[in-house]
Amino acid sequence: MAKGQTAKTQQEKQPKAPMPAQHQPKPGIEAEMEPKPKFLALNYKGSGKLEDKVALITGGDSGIGRSVAVLYAREGADVAIVYLKEEEIDAQETAKHVENEGKKCLLISGDVKDSEFCRDAVEKTVKKFGKLDILVNNAAYQQHQEIITDIDDEQFEKTFRTNIFGYFYMAKAALKHLKKGGAIVNTGSITGLEGNKELLDYSATKGAIHAFTKSLAQQLVEKQIRVNCVSPGPIWTPLNVADKEAEEVAKHGADTPMKRPGQPEEVAPAYVFFASDADSSYISGEILTLLGGETRAA
Repeated sequence: MAKGQTAKTQQEKQPKAPMPAQHQPKPGIEAEMEPKPKFLALNYKGSGKLEDKVALITGGDSGIGRSVAVLYAREGADVAIVYLKEEEIDAQETAKHVENEGKKCLLISGDVKDSEFCRDAVEKTVKKFGKLDILVNNAAYQQHQEIITDIDDEQFEKTFRTNIFGYFYMAKAALKHLKKGGAIVNTGSITGLEGNKELLDYSATKGAIHAFTKSLAQQLVEKQIRVNCVSPGPIWTPLNVADKEAEEVAKHGADTPMKRPGQPEEVAPAYVFFASDADSSYISGEILTLLGGETRAA
């Protein structure tokens, strides 16, 4: 390093707002985003925390789910990821990076709104790897609307079936195979704690996920299966690029104290923490918020 130079911190390396204005049709493809979300967490060194574990991650093709899949593999886990068929290009890219970490990746295309598919996804994972140790419920759907009367029945049902029905279906199916020391990690949102006037149905599902996490944790504590929840603020993922208008995408995360959206690689270590018995054996029923410096409700 030249005299007078200092190493950049992780925060300084991240793209700043405003981001480039852009919009995609749903569900959004990470390969088409600019800049690409950062998911590899090159400063993160694995230490075998999940050695010989098997994890199933919904929404594992892109965004937070992709980074979680990579870090789980880096920590020694084989990974199965669930994704929509429209997201095949992203899923293949995620599988490549999991395999680059020296672990196996099973791709399972389907929709978590369907309880039969959820059962099938769990069984495929167990058939491939022989067991299931960790379930990450991460798949999500959101659509901004200015007023409640703009939310039609189709949107309302799709949001709830994806965001909370899917979590329930996956957890119910996984419980048959999870053993002592197993973990369920759910993805919530700050909107589930503070609300969001333009994400009425989405916020309601995230609040439900928080309550589901705490209730299921109480139910499974005697089985020594832990259930926790990561609840981020604005993160740079296809979910938001496919929801907001291009000009609003450019502002994504700009109102946080750090003045930028978080990157998936900045969130994924929290999922390792909750999955690792070495890190969180005494932690269950918790909601961890990752908010770019925000410390209180607006």
